[in-house]
Amino acid sequence: MNLVKQLGQFPDEKRKEYFSTLPNYANGRFQNILITPALLEGESMTKALLGSLCKVEHTSPRTALPFVITDLKKLPPEENVLIWFGHSSYFIQVDSKKFLIDPVFSGNASPMPGSIKAFSGADYYKPEHMPDIDFLLISHDHWDHLDYKTIQELKNRVGKVICGLGTGQHFEYWGWKPEKIIEKNWWESIDIAEGFRITLTPARHFSGRLLNRNISLWTSFVLKTPTKNLFLGGDSGYGNHFTEIGEKYGPFDLAVMECGQYNEKWPYIHTLPDQLIGEVQELKAKNFIPVHHSKFKLSQHAWFEPVELAAKNAEENNQPITLPVIGEKVDLDQLENVTWKKWWEEYW
Repeated sequence: MNLVKQLGQFPDEKRKEYFSTLPNYANGRFQNILITPALLEGESMTKALLGSLCKVEHTSPRTALPFVITDLKKLPPEENVLIWFGHSSYFIQVDSKKFLIDPVFSGNASPMPGSIKAFSGADYYKPEHMPDIDFLLISHDHWDHLDYKTIQELKNRVGKVICGLGTGQHFEYWGWKPEKIIEKNWWESIDIAEGFRITLTPARHFSGRLLNRNISLWTSFVLKTPTKNLFLGGDSGYGNHFTEIGEKYGPFDLAVMECGQYNEKWPYIHTLPDQLIGEVQELKAKNFIPVHHSKFKLSQHAWFEPVELAAKNAEENNQPITLPVIGEKVDLDQLENVTWKKWWEEYW
């Protein structure tokens, strides 16, 4: 596969001219609301890379992870469900509309073949298992969220792409029709169908497919439907944006929350375990599902640690949590009083 093609494309002059008028864009780059160093003060990328060579126990499962085979093409249209595919990829059918978020089905979270491979069991679902998708949502352009091979295989089965500013340039470069792409800034909303509104909301992270950092926007989403109010979180460190989103758009029936691939050396760009429940509460979310774990090794914690700590901290704070196995249907109409098995404990 052509690596240069996979890298995507810089925003064109028309885009950059518009970006330069925005408050969250300066010096040719999008900016976080808060000052957000990539690494902790005093750390360097060299030290971080050396640290990644240190042996840590259980960074990968000892056996194939469990998964449920759900036929997405035969879901009754009246079912309101969420189905998680591992890491940050998931499908939502709600009020008869189909959404696919950050699909990565190539088996890798890297442009280099054979590197950052998906765990066995977390690699079952492929583009061919997906039904026709009304709306493809991309939170940002990192390799573990925007997968060239996957989206190219889905090209003819997607109605609209909704993404942050600048990310649409990649899609156009890859041959997608511009009229299928909707790019917006934080706090901008799109009425996508009667009773359906998507609002792009801030995240504290960064973007870039190799060395060109922050030329496109990273985002989270608020999805308001005729019967549901959902927060679809992209990668984010802790920040005051969670409170602002909760005050403007909450309460939420369910929040999809990033909770893995953290490290004390980069505490600003990913949520740390002891920050997660606070974020959920600030969003005013009645329930949440932790994602960004159990598919790829992108940090030096045990593979099960993010979901284990999310479950533990939720229980200690009486915060309802949703913990499906990969491929298992989550009934969005019945989120309360559901007992979820701690499935990861059998695979330590």
